[in-house]
Amino acid sequence: MTRQIVLDTETTGLSAENGDRIIELGCVELLNRKLTGNDLHIYFNPERESHEDALKVHGLTTDFLRDKPKFGTLANDIVEYLRGAELIIHNAAFDVGFLNKEFELAGLAPLRSFVSEVTDTLAMAKSVYPGKRNSLDALCDRFGVDRSNRTFHGAKLDAQLLADVYINLTRGQDALLIDVAADEPQQGAVLIVDLRTFELPVLVAAEHELAAHEEVLVQLDKSSSGRTLFRKIGEMAVA
Repeated sequence: MTRQIVLDTETTGLSAENGDRIIELGCVELLNRKLTGNDLHIYFNPERESHEDALKVHGLTTDFLRDKPKFGTLANDIVEYLRGAELIIHNAAFDVGFLNKEFELAGLAPLRSFVSEVTDTLAMAKSVYPGKRNSLDALCDRFGVDRSNRTFHGAKLDAQLLADVYINLTRGQDALLIDVAADEPQQGAVLIVDLRTFELPVLVAAEHELAAHEEVLVQLDKSSSGRTLFRKIGEMAVA
């Protein structure tokens, strides 16, 4: 059973090494790519003010955070929640850096010592959509993910949006898996479809479709400095 945690943080600023702290942690759990509801959402007292620019992003004031727990008091519980999972994070280096600093201050080992792996959806998106905007907002718009209730950035809300984006971004990886137990997501039963049993029709592209395809390849050539993989594969096939 594959356990994934979609994770996001909000912080007092941009530099953990210069003393900025985590003020919000939001986690959404997926089992076999399905939401379980076993989520984690915590606000923290960072014992310092947020930078003005950061406050404009998350809107979490010092007064609001004053009575919240300090990260160190819950660090062990967070470790146990994350233990063994694959973490799905947008721009992972930022959040991992902050989490590692918080764990270090709490006398604990770094993140990668107790999770199975860390997947960066920003890196994934850049490889799929080179030269395009790949912020979380841009990906939500691209995949039709509703973010109309997002006034400020919030770790839990952003984790929920990212979970939806991740499923859309990786949907092709599971295109041949059909869930036969949709009402029992914990079971994770799947049916593997063998395409060898199908006679697939061959559709020849029309002239206008070929022209549109060539236009897209030209754009990709420009954004990738002539390293378009599709062209290289085509050249190899002809040779």
